[in-house]
Amino acid sequence: MAVEAGLNPALTKWNGEFGLPDFQQVSDRDFEPAFDHAMAAHLAEIDVIAGNGDTPTMANTIEAFELSGLDLQRVSGLFWHRAGTDSTPEIQKLEREIGPKLATHSAKIFMNAELFARISDLYERRSALGLTPEQERVLELHYKRFVKEGANLDEAGKTRLAEIDQRLAVLAATFGQNVLGDEASWVLPLKSEADLAGLPDSLKAALAEAARERGVDAPYAVTLARSIADPFLTLSARRDLREKVFRGWTARGDMTDERRNPDVVAETLKLRAEKARLLGYDDFAALKLDGTMAKTAGAVEELLNTVWPQALTSAAAHQADLQTLANEDGINDAIQPWDWRYYSEKLRQRNYDLDDGELKPYLQLDRMIEAAFDVANRLFGISFRERTDIAGPHPEARVFEVLEANGSIRGVFIGDYFARPTKRSGAWMNLLRKQHKLQGGQSPVVFNVMNFAKPSTGQPALLSMDDARTLFHEFGHALHGLLSDVTYPSVSGTSVSRDFVELPSQLYEHWLTVPDVLRKHARHVETGQPIPAVLLDKVLAARQFDAGFDAIEYTSSALVDMRVHTADPTRAGSDPISFEQDFLDELQMPSAITMRHRTPHFLHVYYGDGYAAGYYSYMWSEVLDADAFAAFEEAGDPFDSDTAKLLREAVYSSGNTRPPEDAYKAFRKRLPTADAMLAKRGLKSEAA
Repeated sequence: MAVEAGLNPALTKWNGEFGLPDFQQVSDRDFEPAFDHAMAAHLAEIDVIAGNGDTPTMANTIEAFELSGLDLQRVSGLFWHRAGTDSTPEIQKLEREIGPKLATHSAKIFMNAELFARISDLYERRSALGLTPEQERVLELHYKRFVKEGANLDEAGKTRLAEIDQRLAVLAATFGQNVLGDEASWVLPLKSEADLAGLPDSLKAALAEAARERGVDAPYAVTLARSIADPFLTLSARRDLREKVFRGWTARGDMTDERRNPDVVAETLKLRAEKARLLGYDDFAALKLDGTMAKTAGAVEELLNTVWPQALTSAAAHQADLQTLANEDGINDAIQPWDWRYYSEKLRQRNYDLDDGELKPYLQLDRMIEAAFDVANRLFGISFRERTDIAGPHPEARVFEVLEANGSIRGVFIGDYFARPTKRSGAWMNLLRKQHKLQGGQSPVVFNVMNFAKPSTGQPALLSMDDARTLFHEFGHALHGLLSDVTYPSVSGTSVSRDFVELPSQLYEHWLTVPDVLRKHARHVETGQPIPAVLLDKVLAARQFDAGFDAIEYTSSALVDMRVHTADPTRAGSDPISFEQDFLDELQMPSAITMRHRTPHFLHVYYGDGYAAGYYSYMWSEVLDADAFAAFEEAGDPFDSDTAKLLREAVYSSGNTRPPEDAYKAFRKRLPTADAMLAKRGLKSEAA
């Protein structure tokens, strides 16, 4: 197909090594015409498939459908990556416009009666088609997705559903941009040595770099990047400054009248509830949980409520110890949320003689990346080779070719590790290209995006233990995409149910604290000496420290997420902030702890609906990951080759070719209980 006038071929013609795009040749202004062209081309392909007069087959219907829209996949992949990692006013404007356009485009496909008729015909005849197990799974998933996207609605219903999806796309873009706007605009200058009380040199260097990057008229600055805000709250001896940072952190998405996410959430909840009812579900949670391992909100709440009372008990005991420390410092009032991390760190130092400043020099970013790669090599036989001659999507992004043990190319991994004002907060993995085997197949291209504090020029980046755990977590997601070995792109890699997708990532975190891994890769940034045995023992001993706080932060967020998506939308959607507070009061939420993600900046749930009524999935997957790692412990070796081979085949490579419970049972021969998860968290079950 000839390139249309005004179109930049770099968006759709990926001719670089490994089939990569030329990222540097794509400008912000190129996206709008490319989207228009790609959507039109995709619909033309759909019309050909739907209008085919031959009897429907897997090849002429399902496979043709799966392979359609390549240009749109490529343009979308480049655009959404840039929107998350290097946003500009032009990109933000297009994000608000393209969301509704893509919703309309999707509706035209999933409400195409002729196309759905062909898929329905195949689905009704599936037992007579001689399909492979993967084909049966793919056909079933396509049929059910069309139904959930409104294919069975009457014309009035289809029209209303399309309107709802268009509006939800606008609201999602607005929500994300409001959070990004607040994070980019908020800064706390630090001008005197007194402002730096308690801060180690590594954090001071990060604050100096933040001030330089933001153009702040002060030698140091605190921003709302988690890799800066969190350690500042943990280490700063200045209670007044901790309060300012904490209030800024929790106010994201609701700082100004121009960026009021509670209003966005209110409309979002009402529209989600209407969408669910339109599709025949009692509420939005029922819609989202259809097809997951949990299946019902009741099953989710049963798990979360198993943890909640034990977390409260654990946190209460911990809080009493923190209050004692605060009283020793002359604080006579009750400790506040901006005090918890600070005094918890003091208590950790007292109980375990473990100082974060002592540990950080052993957790250099480059060495932790090497550690993640090394574990993958020892488990799965793959290796990583950096390609400095290949430009990534941003000057700070690093490109690696991924090789199998026999030297063949498995895929491409791209890491983008440092925070910047144009990057959305948090950490995530995304697939620029999925693995599949249709028509010659293709290898995956996987991104990991982080927001670690950028060091001063020429200085190494040092991580906290939480940072290193995040790196391993997201790399576990990356391996899920890289190791995929399926035929159909729709079931490739991470295209699994939400409460299974976190298993490969959370499981991978376990290897960070395998003593052999830390001894090999946790080496002092200046001397190169391995982490001392006494310090390693302290790290391992303190793994469950402050378990109640961690559990309450997370579980409260998961419970609120589930409650707002099962409650009467006229209540939850009228004033989501008061609804949140009323529910937390009902839960007896400790006043000194806040949700990990308050409603106005809960990106998982409102920047799109990926984790809406699904934030519980981290804990659901944690039940799986704790039990899965126990398989290696039972084998007596965290790198047992037989166990690793089975893990790769059953979990990391199988994608969504079978129901998640079947995939897990293929590995462990059974489903787990919550006991291993509770033990991992340092929480005891009531039956214990």
